[in-house]
Amino acid sequence: MKKINDKKNKIKKSLLCIVFLSSIFYLLPSLCYGQDSGKFVSKSWSALGQRNFDKVYQLTDECIQTFTTKAKKQASKLNDFPAKKEEANYKVMNDVATCYFIKAESYMREEKKEKAIETFQEVIEKYPYAQSFDPRGWYWSIQEKAKSSIEKLKTGKIGKEESKEEVVITQVKLYDPGKKLPIDYEKFGEFKGAGTKNYEYIIKKPIELAEAVGEGIFPNTNSVKFDPRYQEIKNKLYKIDHWKVLNSRNLNAAFYKWIKTPEPAGIRQFHIGEILEKSGLIEHAVKAYYAVIVHFPETYGWTYWHTPWYVGNAALYRIKYLLQNHPELGLRLEDAEITIINGFDNNIRNDSFIVNPGKITKKPFWEKLFSKDGCAKKKRKLGKVIKESGKKVKLVQYQNGDWQLKVNGKPFILKAVTYDPTRVGESPDEGTMENWTVQDINNNDLIDAPYEAWVDKNNNNQKDKGEKKVGDFQLMADMGVNAIRLYHQPFERNKKIIRQMYEKYGIYTLIGDFLGKYTLGSGAKWEDGTDYENPADQENMLKSVKKMVTTWRDEDAILFWVLGNENVYGLGCNADKKPDSFFKFANRAAKLIKKLDPKKRPVAIASGDTLYLDLFAKNCPDIDIFGTNSYRGKYGFLGLFEDVKRISGKPAIITEYGAPSYAKGYSQEEAQDYQAQYHQGCWNDIICNSAGYGAGNVLGAVAYEWIDEWWKAYEPTYHDKEGLFSGPFLDGYMHEEWLGLISQGDGSKSPFLRQPKKSYFKYKKLWN
Repeated sequence: MKKINDKKNKIKKSLLCIVFLSSIFYLLPSLCYGQDSGKFVSKSWSALGQRNFDKVYQLTDECIQTFTTKAKKQASKLNDFPAKKEEANYKVMNDVATCYFIKAESYMREEKKEKAIETFQEVIEKYPYAQSFDPRGWYWSIQEKAKSSIEKLKTGKIGKEESKEEVVITQVKLYDPGKKLPIDYEKFGEFKGAGTKNYEYIIKKPIELAEAVGEGIFPNTNSVKFDPRYQEIKNKLYKIDHWKVLNSRNLNAAFYKWIKTPEPAGIRQFHIGEILEKSGLIEHAVKAYYAVIVHFPETYGWTYWHTPWYVGNAALYRIKYLLQNHPELGLRLEDAEITIINGFDNNIRNDSFIVNPGKITKKPFWEKLFSKDGCAKKKRKLGKVIKESGKKVKLVQYQNGDWQLKVNGKPFILKAVTYDPTRVGESPDEGTMENWTVQDINNNDLIDAPYEAWVDKNNNNQKDKGEKKVGDFQLMADMGVNAIRLYHQPFERNKKIIRQMYEKYGIYTLIGDFLGKYTLGSGAKWEDGTDYENPADQENMLKSVKKMVTTWRDEDAILFWVLGNENVYGLGCNADKKPDSFFKFANRAAKLIKKLDPKKRPVAIASGDTLYLDLFAKNCPDIDIFGTNSYRGKYGFLGLFEDVKRISGKPAIITEYGAPSYAKGYSQEEAQDYQAQYHQGCWNDIICNSAGYGAGNVLGAVAYEWIDEWWKAYEPTYHDKEGLFSGPFLDGYMHEEWLGLISQGDGSKSPFLRQPKKSYFKYKKLWN
């Protein structure tokens, strides 16, 4: 009996051993990659960029085989794309679909047309709602890009044709305009606690107030019932998506839809103001924006990057902009202010609001006269210098608290552009981007973009007689550019070309290190991201900063140093999760720069808007300038400079701002007009907050960017027109391949052809 039991036990142990080994074998790929399908994706993209096609097929096939069961399970739950912020719940599906896509791209590059089409079609059918994450911060539809690639393979054409559907263009025509401004709200209710955390407005005469403000302005949501234009379309409104119609040109439908839409009242009122403004009904738009301040000053929404959007403050600055740019109204906004305590983080629960709605009044005659520079107030006296740092490039603070940059003893307003003239067809994602500072594709010993670019005067994409080489450096000098911003790059810059730009054209350079953003400089793996508390990451980044400074410190062309690039938004680093650690490390890097730089040039940071501005102020005493990338719209920067002055006391620059010259539903001319208007509004705000005006702490700005870069949306040989993410632009979306002040035309003569846009000529006036 014992022998039988021993035999059974041996068999049992053998079976368990087999099961265990089988399990290990089955799980081995997952264990090797940490059970993370994303690691296959990153390695596959890398292999594709290196044109290592065998490696691509090995990695993508392994990912598909290992994770298909889970991917199909996730796909079965969807009948549409997942809502924003829920994309990560479908990570395995997205990764498997991306591997199919990369595999198809590999076939396409090997010119295996049939296999490529078959694989693209397979991912469309199996995973129609899969999305791939772009490291720059958004998801893109794999189905959409796969269809585009199939079209390219079948027809030789890239991208979708422009939609032929008719664009409905209407304007709002008010049935009930109410009374003219200013409206005395005290006649219809009572203000309590103005200027405190306990502010509120209590309506006592709602009917009379509704009659005064007019149609669509809170609390008047009922007079629309009597509007004949509303009656004509009211039965069609339920079919319309209120967010899609908001950015359309059918302003009439948008107005009526938003009066009744189920969004928070403050957000609803703000967007009604936008619609009225677009219709040219400026006075009624001012009423709508002011209603936000009076009734809903604590309303908030969320940006695409999931940072808080404070609607009351946005409305306040819209009013200021409109009243300044429409002096014919003869109105001013007095004493209005909304201060948000704890408003610089992502936690809206700890916010408290100090609100003073002020009042809109008629201007006295003497105030109707603007100063020559267009700023609302006369230039104030600066007083004596109380603080000074630097040698050739100095930061100066005056007795009145204002700041100024001085170069060689003279005041210097930074008029810069980001300059990265990427040739059409090149892409860092595919490892094909060349170094423009040495690029000489025609082998004539002249660097291409800086010296051989020519202007296509009639926009025919041909080099006609008389269209001589002029070069980007000369075109920038003609525009009034006095500096360029260079980003952190993995390849060495050509010092000679940077020196020539300065010596021949008077154009300085702002040179930067990303401090671990996108893991650049830190040595961290992308999937882990830079950790600002990790000693190894810190040491690598300090080495990177040291290399930058020792390489460039003897060059007179360098104006100042720039650290980071929107690190606070995360993406390849944990500055969004550990902002204190990031800013402490940034300050450590600044101290290193000051120790190494004998010319004692200023050090700036390039942050993301004003997110964690309070932590910057607390942790960065050795960073001289608060710089930030900010895209707040054509109205300028909406109190950003006042916030920097109040919280940090430091001077400010804008390290990126701009708008695309393309918008869906608009002509190319209209989109270029808007881009030029956007840049002018932003530049006016910069000048009106420079020394002697406004906040008095602005040193200038860096316009983004010199030339359209075609690689940013996906296919680097196609000028993509898809909106990448929502934002304050003409059609409500960022078209990042269209941000240049200069176009590359149809791309056939890149990197030489230049077609200056209206924004270029706008700056030629503003900066000269």
